[in-house]
Parts: sequence; C-alpha cells; structure tokens
Amino acid sequence: MEKTIVCFGDSNTHGYKSEDGGRFTREERWPCLLEKYLGDGYYVTEEGLSGRTTVFEDPLFEGLNGMSSIFSCLMSHEPVDLLIIMLGTNDTKDRFHVNAENIGKGLERLVNKAISVKDAWRNRPNILIITPAPIGSGYEKTAVAGEMGTDCIEKSENLHIWFKDVAGRLGCHYLNAGEIDGISMHPNDYMHLDKDSHERLARRLTDIIPEIV
Repeated sequence: MEKTIVCFGDSNTHGYKSEDGGRFTREERWPCLLEKYLGDGYYVTEEGLSGRTTVFEDPLFEGLNGMSSIFSCLMSHEPVDLLIIMLGTNDTKDRFHVNAENIGKGLERLVNKAISVKDAWRNRPNILIITPAPIGSGYEKTAVAGEMGTDCIEKSENLHIWFKDVAGRLGCHYLNAGEIDGISMHPNDYMHLDKDSHERLARRLTDIIPEIV
C-alpha cells in the first residue's frame, strides 16, 4: 500500500530559488528528493505556497492563511498517512505584530485544525512539525530587508522553543531544521534554503519518516 505524505509549507517548501527569483527543479526541491530517497511505497505531494502563514491574514496579499486552506488540502489528498508542516518564517513579518510565542499559538491552532479533519486520515492523525531554519543575520543588509522588518531574525531564532512545546503537547513528531548539520540560507536574502540545504533536509527526513509512517 502506497503511503501519502503531504508537505504543507511556504516558499521553502515550494522551492523558491533566491539566487535568481525562480524555483528549484523537481530534481532539487526537498519534497521531490524525499520521495526519490524513500523509494517505492511513498507518494510525497508538495503543498508549498510563498508567503503562507500559520493562521494570520496578510493585509497585502490574499490566500496566504494556512488555516483557511488546511482542510481542503488534506481532503484533496486523502487518505493521508503523514502531514509535514513547516511554517512560521512569514509569521515573523513586522506587519503581523506578533512574537515567537504568538506564532507558536498560531501553529497550535493550525495543528488542531488538521487533527480535526477526521475523514482525511487513513488511520489516525499523524503530523510532523518542522521548525524552519532561522533567518540569517545578514538579512538586514539585503535588498529585500523591508519585506520582513526589523525583528524577524530574533523571532525566527526563538520559534523552536514554542514549536517543540506544541509538538509535545499535541502528540506530533518534531524536527528542528536549524539543527541539521550544514543547513544554510542563500546569501541573497538569508531566508531561503540554498540548493544543498534542500538535499540535507530531504536526507534527514528520509532517516526519520520510515520510523513514523
């Protein structure tokens, strides 16, 4: 029986390529690499949207609230064996006026919503929460510094505290991407994974997933 894994995230799941503003190829993006490395018996689907938040409505762009799309996403891919959520980076933008603890509460609300979609799961809710690698300290000197604001680096560095707590309390699996050896952001903006980091994330998940699905 083929197992379905849904990767629900933002631009770092979509595969945004900050060096040229394009998108990494299917041979380079971590969800595609994950499916390749897991081999037969797994179907990995990409649900990455640039700018997506956990639960916050963006006043500048529509359709980016993860809470508003998680139901339809899960149901369109049912039966789901594992949901991977890697969000939080966009929540650190100044225009949302929230701190890392608030973002953790947003994640908790999103996860509870996913758990509640009973008809989407093959057997039972099975969720892996990934804290995204933090925004690099060089971000404030890049051409896109105004998009996120002044406090995004500190907020992103503290997300793991609250995300790990949410995972523990809600019975989810957990991974801190920032702790993966060698993972890094491209120096064009310091907030998007470079090509090598997509590979490293996929390899780490390949080690984890057979034990939890």
